[in-house]
Amino acid sequence: MLDHLRVANLGVIEDAALDPSPRFTVVTGETGAGKTLLLGGLRLILGGQADSNAVGPYGAESTIDGFFTHGDEEIGATRIIPGDGRSRAYLEGSIVSAATLTERLGSMVEIVGQHDQFAIARPSHLLEQLDGASTHQGTRDDYQKAWDRLQASLERQRQLGGDRIELTRELDLARYQAEEIAAARLEPGLDDELEGSVSRLRNVEEIREHLGETMNLAEQMSESIGEMVARLRKAVGLDPSLADLAREAEGIAAGVAELAREARGSEEDLDADPETLIELEERLTELGDLKRKYGRTLEEVIAYGDQTASRATELEELIADADEIDSIVARSRGEVADRAEDLSKVRNESAAAVSEEVASHLSDLGLGSAKVQIRLEKTDPGPSGADRPVLLFASDARLEPGPVGSVASGGELSRLVLALRLATRSESTTTLVFDEVDTGIGGSTALEMGKKLRALAAGGQVLCVTHLAQVAAHADTHYVVERADSGVATVRKVTDDDRVTEISRMLAGQPDSEAGQVAAFELLALASE
Repeated sequence: MLDHLRVANLGVIEDAALDPSPRFTVVTGETGAGKTLLLGGLRLILGGQADSNAVGPYGAESTIDGFFTHGDEEIGATRIIPGDGRSRAYLEGSIVSAATLTERLGSMVEIVGQHDQFAIARPSHLLEQLDGASTHQGTRDDYQKAWDRLQASLERQRQLGGDRIELTRELDLARYQAEEIAAARLEPGLDDELEGSVSRLRNVEEIREHLGETMNLAEQMSESIGEMVARLRKAVGLDPSLADLAREAEGIAAGVAELAREARGSEEDLDADPETLIELEERLTELGDLKRKYGRTLEEVIAYGDQTASRATELEELIADADEIDSIVARSRGEVADRAEDLSKVRNESAAAVSEEVASHLSDLGLGSAKVQIRLEKTDPGPSGADRPVLLFASDARLEPGPVGSVASGGELSRLVLALRLATRSESTTTLVFDEVDTGIGGSTALEMGKKLRALAAGGQVLCVTHLAQVAAHADTHYVVERADSGVATVRKVTDDDRVTEISRMLAGQPDSEAGQVAAFELLALASE
């Protein structure tokens, strides 16, 4: 939804802003006042082609700011058109390309005007409309599920690749690697533990020698520390405040004695065991070989073993499917074809009903002899089914309907968009902007168009540039573009008496005409019923 649009220094517009209603907003004004420039600014913020000739006389560049909401998402965008040089585009404050603006914002606003590309002519858009109008939503869901199953089976077939021998070779290798790693009974840190044990067994005699010398030194220290303790105890007898110092010395003596006992115990535990040493060295060699093949660390080897075990399981399943995958794909294709047929039947029913209702709306909008037909052409099955819809139109019942993009005028296309949206009754997050939708109509037809635009706005935001008071009277929010004697165009929101004055101007050409104001009051009252 478009929440805010600001246009600065674009043509005769010095600085103007719109805050459209979430429902129905109209923009009116004298011919040449600058209404089209507002829509031009909107096209630019949506990534349209920039023209430096459109830069106004009020500065060196044109600036267009837009603020959009889509659900809980808020998006700010800016387009700057310099008088000399390339345009710049910003999205949420970051510079982007104009194409990015189109990609991000294009689906939020659909402009329906004489020179715009119409979504109505796109097959994907028509399918969305038809499916939205159908009461058989489950049929589309059933097709989607069948299509997803086909894609899954095709992916499985692609993974098999038709080369069972190669898969079997890969399985044999994966099994061998997984089994080799599993047989090694690896645990994190095992290599560090083994290296410590091997180092101890390889150096038993040297370790025993160092421990023996440690005990000798501890014995010498014990004698010296014993003397120190005795001296301190005598000192305590003379000065009790030295008691803590004496206790500390006693602790040192006890620590040295404990160290000597532990060194003796470690020496006694030492035992040269050549056979165990050989076993441990062989185990370390085994771990080294595994690390050279499967990972730099033991943890990496363990992880690789888990991966190859999983791959082996996957390959076993693939090979088990190999004999059946072709028949699985064939069954999936058959199911897709069946569900596509069901979907086409539902869509044809929807197309007939929508075509009839569109024609009825067009009749109300001054195209009473128009013919409308939505024809479904068969295509290869795809994500959306096996149908390609074509919207056919003729402005006169005596003419053969043709593709709408080729045979309908801009005014007719605008009314077709309005009629199709009403016929499908689809609520939309897309803002519809109508430019010159009222071309060539007036009187009761114009009043009917106002009613229909208001009805359409009940399901989503509608913005309309119009010359018709009958259309403007139905709006929730009304803006007027005015051009001062100086040539500057301004935009203001009109309510209450100001709105009556503008409606009067549109009806009678005289804003202050008493008869025009009476007619304006009556028209606004009629529109509010």
